[in-house]
Amino acid sequence: MINTIKERFDQDRIVRVMALGQLASPKLVELAGRFADVHGVWLDQEHSAISHAELELLLTACRAAGLDAFSRVAPTAGYTGFMRPMEAGCSGVMAAQIRTMDEVQQIASWSKYPPRGTRGLFLGCYESGFGGVSAEKHIQQANEDRWLAIQIETAESVELVDDIARTDGVDWLFVGPSDLSCTLGVPGQFDHPDFLRAIERVAQAARQVGKPWGTLARDVGFARSCREMGCQLFSVVGDVDAVKFGLAVANERMTELFGADDNA
Repeated sequence: MINTIKERFDQDRIVRVMALGQLASPKLVELAGRFADVHGVWLDQEHSAISHAELELLLTACRAAGLDAFSRVAPTAGYTGFMRPMEAGCSGVMAAQIRTMDEVQQIASWSKYPPRGTRGLFLGCYESGFGGVSAEKHIQQANEDRWLAIQIETAESVELVDDIARTDGVDWLFVGPSDLSCTLGVPGQFDHPDFLRAIERVAQAARQVGKPWGTLARDVGFARSCREMGCQLFSVVGDVDAVKFGLAVANERMTELFGADDNA
């Protein structure tokens, strides 16, 4: 039985996830379930070429590995880009590159069934048990259990963060440190006062409405600071970084065995 991200949030527990994008595959999901100390994965459909057909296979692997999963989607993906991942079994979707309240409200509407939103009903999918539950029960369960996260990674979204956090249908916030630092004019400077003030503003907005927030754990120090500000979800590693770390360890072992000159 998968302990979902939403359940861990509701229990006020920490959530650890792994990002899969450039190297996403069912086999890597299987490895993550066996060796990574994470509760779920997020599948990056913004910066990688994961198709919907590939997403369905990855989600099947997640279920087999006992991992919860969600997809990151850009607003330009449109209605189907936000609705289809949930039909395929994602516990939620995360919207990237948000800059206006119109975008937030539109995506929130796409993510919920009437009367809360405008999502279209389809019972022939994994989410609805392939028609195994009634339309009424499916709508009720989906509106309760499927969630929407909004990424705060632009200067505009920081200015709107209080309104975003208060929006019905927005369940939690996620800080994208790289893009946020870039749009604030301090790329990669995660200790810059302007960047830290933005993080604090997100934390305060989430706290005021009692909603969780998450971020990329850039390093232990950054993650610890965010935790002290109330952060609950941490993306602890990505697929490319996991391979890089593994290769770095292999290089160290070879240097120890053969010496630096032999490895040159």
